[in-house]
Amino acid sequence: MSDTTATSRPPAAPVLSTRQRVMRQLLRDKAAMAASAVILLLVLMAVFAPLIVALVGHGPNEQFRDTGLTAGGVPLPPGSLLLLGTDVVGRDLFVRLVVGTQVTVFVAIACALTAIVIGVVIGMLAGYRGGLIDTLLSGFVDVVLGLPLLITAVALVSVYGASFGIMMGTIVFFTWGPVARVVRNLVVATKSGEFVDAARMLGASDTHIMVREILPNIAGQVIVYGSLLIPQVIVLEASLSFLGLGVPPPTATWGGIIAENQTNYAVAWWSILFPSLFLLAATLAFNVLGDGLRDALDPTAQRSR
Repeated sequence: MSDTTATSRPPAAPVLSTRQRVMRQLLRDKAAMAASAVILLLVLMAVFAPLIVALVGHGPNEQFRDTGLTAGGVPLPPGSLLLLGTDVVGRDLFVRLVVGTQVTVFVAIACALTAIVIGVVIGMLAGYRGGLIDTLLSGFVDVVLGLPLLITAVALVSVYGASFGIMMGTIVFFTWGPVARVVRNLVVATKSGEFVDAARMLGASDTHIMVREILPNIAGQVIVYGSLLIPQVIVLEASLSFLGLGVPPPTATWGGIIAENQTNYAVAWWSILFPSLFLLAATLAFNVLGDGLRDALDPTAQRSR
């Protein structure tokens, strides 16, 4: 009787690792998968931008004053030869958007990763060390967060001129502070755990405890925050380029394209609409993916579903 009862029990569900659980949760999230598809498409467009430009046959700064503008000097609308039409000076808008995608993706990833690394290092030192070090580093973060972005950017451009390096440095400077504050709070809440006390009793160094014990336990939250930081960087880059504080023309950027064509929106709506849609798609996709990652990395959210 006992043997029959034992054999009739259903097999136990397999124990999933954290990576398997997160991937399974993400695959079930249709919105996150759609956002991932959009991000993948943008990344592929950025990677293969030189190939796309070569296939089209002309560069992003090549002007077609005779064939790209009407007799009255109005940009041409989207058509079979020029898929997304032309801009205010007769340049191929599709090619400029493709090259602008390359610039935007590079800036977003490079600035976000740099800001995360700086924020994690400073946040972990402040949260783990505490005391005077925490006071000084947290005060420095407060000072950075209190600086006005636009005034600082204008001052830097006035002194050094608009350039790729100045723009990226400005973005990193104004985005690492929130990362450091989040990481500091996470470390303060984590360092009192029993696994940290056990590692300290075994003679582990402070560096070992921070890197091998605390960092893996807060990595999920840092990844989520990083995915949500990327759309902020994209908007900052577009805003600085729109205001003339980013990459100097004629380099194609989404914000720069919108700024160049803002006076012609009534007669050339496509020159504003398409770069705005690219900007909207990128920021929305990263935000949706960040929400999906947050839900997938939160065990309590999974239990409630």
